[in-house]
Amino acid sequence: MKDKKIRYEFRKQRTRRNVLAAAHGLPRLSVHRSLKYVYAQVVDDSSGKTLVSATSFKKGSTKCAKSVDAAKAVGKEIAEKAKKAGIEKVVFDRGAYLYHGRVKALAESARSAGLKF
Repeated sequence: MKDKKIRYEFRKQRTRRNVLAAAHGLPRLSVHRSLKYVYAQVVDDSSGKTLVSATSFKKGSTKCAKSVDAAKAVGKEIAEKAKKAGIEKVVFDRGAYLYHGRVKALAESARSAGLKF
């Protein structure tokens, strides 16, 4: 179990290192995928603050929040909030997750809603 956690943390740090090297002062669109929900947030690493965030968790909702459709909705919502906050370009941080399934759906939905990365 310990080795699995160490490998996960290493993958996450390796991705973050590459993202921060390419950032050049741009905010980072960070994605977290749990078994039930999908979370996204735009983070300014220079100040360490979250600028905008979105999640598939809706209180009282009975819809399945772990589907690809929910991830697309989160991508669209995060792009709209970012544009409202004046953020046009970000760097995509997929964390330790493969660019596949819900992570890919979120990214493509955010791109189609007008966010550039």
